[in-house]
Amino acid sequence: MPYALAAARAAAPPSLLPPALLALSALLAGCAGLAPPAAPAGAEDFASFVVLGPEGAAVARVLTAAPACPAIELDGRTLPMTLRAPAATLAPRRADAKAAGSALAKADATAVAKAKAKAVAKAVAFPVLSCEAALPAGTASASVLGRALPLPRAEARRIVVIGDTGCRLKQSDDGDSYQACNDAEQYPFATVAAAAAAWRPELVVHVGDYHYREHPCPAGNAGCAGSPWGYGWDAWNADFFTPGAALLRAAPWVVARGNHESCERAGQGWWRLLDPRPLLPGRDCNATADDAVGDYSEPYAVPLGQDTQLLVLDTAATSWRGLKPDSLGYRRYQDAYRQLDALARRASRNIGVDHHPLLGFGAERGADGAIVLRPGDAGLQQAFGALNPLLLPERIQTMLSGHVHLWQQVSFSSAHPSQFIAGFSGTAEDVVPLPAPLPPGASPAPGAVVEQLSSWIDGFGFMTMERQGAEQWLVRVHDRHGALRNTCRIDGRRSRCALARVE
Repeated sequence: MPYALAAARAAAPPSLLPPALLALSALLAGCAGLAPPAAPAGAEDFASFVVLGPEGAAVARVLTAAPACPAIELDGRTLPMTLRAPAATLAPRRADAKAAGSALAKADATAVAKAKAKAVAKAVAFPVLSCEAALPAGTASASVLGRALPLPRAEARRIVVIGDTGCRLKQSDDGDSYQACNDAEQYPFATVAAAAAAWRPELVVHVGDYHYREHPCPAGNAGCAGSPWGYGWDAWNADFFTPGAALLRAAPWVVARGNHESCERAGQGWWRLLDPRPLLPGRDCNATADDAVGDYSEPYAVPLGQDTQLLVLDTAATSWRGLKPDSLGYRRYQDAYRQLDALARRASRNIGVDHHPLLGFGAERGADGAIVLRPGDAGLQQAFGALNPLLLPERIQTMLSGHVHLWQQVSFSSAHPSQFIAGFSGTAEDVVPLPAPLPPGASPAPGAVVEQLSSWIDGFGFMTMERQGAEQWLVRVHDRHGALRNTCRIDGRRSRCALARVE
């Protein structure tokens, strides 16, 4: 049985919800027409992968519907894995669930009817165990249930960069968007992941937004009919673990957190399933009262060799609209900047990894049809810029980001690092082209002077980086099947691409 089906059929454990929330969950499940969970699936189906955390510490992770964590074999020794998170059913976090709960509490029949009509939340079920084990430095072989695990290298020279990989199912006041998750042409993450795995990377960097199946597919929409939705395991599995399986087995991963993994969205799954650091009470996004902790985390460094580091930054809770100086987010991101600066001083060369680009462009159509450029994330620019007008620590030479659903490169004649955006690996693409050349004076951030920009709009794929020297990288842009579409070179903080626009 395919893993996606097996996991979807796994029975949820006894609910951890109090009676009032059980009633709310039942209401929402009834609104969505959900069937009761089926019998547990066989334990032979599981997901396995390796994530790298602070200082490059490698963690083997296994997600399984079995009743207990499996053993892991390290260099011929059999050792137990640790339970990171048990199977559980959690309360929904979205505002629409709160509205339905309020209506239920007031016993207002009209309000309940309205809530039923628009309810798009449901209990968050994780009928799988999250298991883990540290991989000591120097480990020569590791496997779980007969499946080999990819091992980190002291110097990763071949890196795949992907981002924004889930299938968008979203109901919004700004306009609904339902991607054809059942069509591999319109939702090609599985194809992208297989092609990226065939490139034989030594490290995979995901720049955030793994989960997009937030709302149910509308009746009569064949493109997404039958898709799981919500923030539980079934949607996480369909969006990420099943289509990404080939790439998860190919190499260790460095994972950045996106806004889709904020606490009020898929944050519960982020902390249970992906983040490499310990899962701590209060940092699990289970309770709104703890979001000041769960929505923010400290940056960390992953060594790459040759006195170079990846610096991973959690930007899940920033806002493109900006942050007020007295807000929690502003203060937390200023703290993150100070920590980022301290980490950057530990190596001569640094590559930043975050979800929201500070130094990239987005584009949309104005009311008159003209292209309107959107600059980098205002919240981060404001918080960081108050501490450093150049926005990023001096020793960061390159930034890898996502969020904008395209591929993009920007290099500057000012003292800013090159910006690469790799938000083009599965989620419905942006289709408004960036102007080439840019209008005079166009800039993604205050004081940033653009020297070169290259972009690929409305094309799915992945980016690769191959080390050529201490400060030199060869960057290639591949389509969903692995075919070469553009070539760039990084030399220090400058970069240049063969094509200004991929057609």
